[in-house]
Amino acid sequence: MKRQHSDDSPLLRPGETCWRIERATRLALIIDAADYFATIRAAIQKARHSVILIGWDFDTRITLDPHDGDSEVPNKLGKFLNWVVSQNPELHVHMLRWNLGAMNALGRGTTPLFILDWITDDRIRFKLDSAHPVAAAHHQKIVVIDDTLAFCGGIDMTGDRWDTREHLDDDPHRVRPSSRRRYGPWHDATTAVEGDAAKALGDLARDRWKRSTGEDLDPPPASIPTAWPDGLDASMSDVDVAISRTAPAYGEEEGKHEIEALYLAVIAATRKTLYIESQYFASRKIAEAMAARLREPDGPEIVIVNPESADGWLEEEVMGSSRARLLRVIGEADIHNRFRLYTPVTQKRSPIYVHAKVLVMDDRLLRVGSSNLNNRSLGYDTECDLSVEAHSGADNEAEIRQRILGLRNDLLAEHLGVDNDTFERAVETEEGSVISAIEHLRSDGRSLVPFQPPELNFAEEIGLRENELLDPERPSHRWKHLRRAVRAVRGSVLRT
Repeated sequence: MKRQHSDDSPLLRPGETCWRIERATRLALIIDAADYFATIRAAIQKARHSVILIGWDFDTRITLDPHDGDSEVPNKLGKFLNWVVSQNPELHVHMLRWNLGAMNALGRGTTPLFILDWITDDRIRFKLDSAHPVAAAHHQKIVVIDDTLAFCGGIDMTGDRWDTREHLDDDPHRVRPSSRRRYGPWHDATTAVEGDAAKALGDLARDRWKRSTGEDLDPPPASIPTAWPDGLDASMSDVDVAISRTAPAYGEEEGKHEIEALYLAVIAATRKTLYIESQYFASRKIAEAMAARLREPDGPEIVIVNPESADGWLEEEVMGSSRARLLRVIGEADIHNRFRLYTPVTQKRSPIYVHAKVLVMDDRLLRVGSSNLNNRSLGYDTECDLSVEAHSGADNEAEIRQRILGLRNDLLAEHLGVDNDTFERAVETEEGSVISAIEHLRSDGRSLVPFQPPELNFAEEIGLRENELLDPERPSHRWKHLRRAVRAVRGSVLRT
């Protein structure tokens, strides 16, 4: 495959690989939900006009900051939102959550939202989002505060998400909000942006509300001060941020596939190292693009961090079998031994579930959002990603490149249980090879473990090839493959 862009050609192009590019006066990468939930709690207290929460799932019973049990500020999400509204008669809160519908029966929803138990003010509005094709999902995770501060990434404000970067084997705060049963370690990521980038996410959130409810939301006054919370350190300042979307064709609206276009452009243009954290590795289109680069004699290293298995038996049946098949494709192409897929483990070697959706291309591009490496994220569900690119010749190019590389190294150091300096020295010692550095630092404690794909399972046998039924590339594909799967099952029954 020929590279589509020279090193100087921008990868972030409005109308192709992104929707809009707007300036962020500050941008922060937030790792794991312990920091995110505490930051959200601090930021919303500064809200003056509006808070818009757009998500796959919400659970008003979750504790936002278990380490702040003595504060007069409520800690449960629902009680906290009621309290914030009671403190400010000008504040309105709008919450839009995916209408899980039939997918609840398939194990996709885990934490119900008890609306009547917590909404005590008519300035808190809650709606379910059904504005998508049948069985598609609203998967964006966005919070916008006064159009001055916005969060966008992969973290849902729901149960089984809270964890710290230490990912301890036995963290007493890692419990479900109602049953108090413990759950395992969970790795995730999101971003905070300030300025025009936040306002653009406000436009996106209001548009999504309008599409789902038919109601127009007024934007906040332009004079509201920033809601940037004290204690949140910026990862970058004064950077251009691109917003990329996936949205399926629905009604009179055409589909939007900017995220897919960006993935493919990034894979084609990577020079040295492509690092990705994703909940899934299940898109044949992505795998084939990677395979083409791996066949090149001077192609890049590709490192993917995945969970050991998908969350839920059905997802593992489909996504797990697809990952195994795609790793065969990758293995045949990886003639220069430049591909690795790792899963993270705790100090006692328990698996850490990876829910983060992060991509770092060389020292050039950082992308964080809600999209995974699966078909649904590229064409069937609604997604939103943010990206920063180091522009050739820009005044702050060197600084942005350094920050992008530093964030990648920080994530890998966390997974390997070492400090940043140790990982960076290992990369330097291994002449820039991230794979060699990882292999040098892997240990018997907190570490990364090479993934070994299992034998293909029942999903393969009944004809769910390429995830067509539950992970379709486009809405129109789902029904065709459902009929194919039914015919395959009937044939299997007749043969037995």
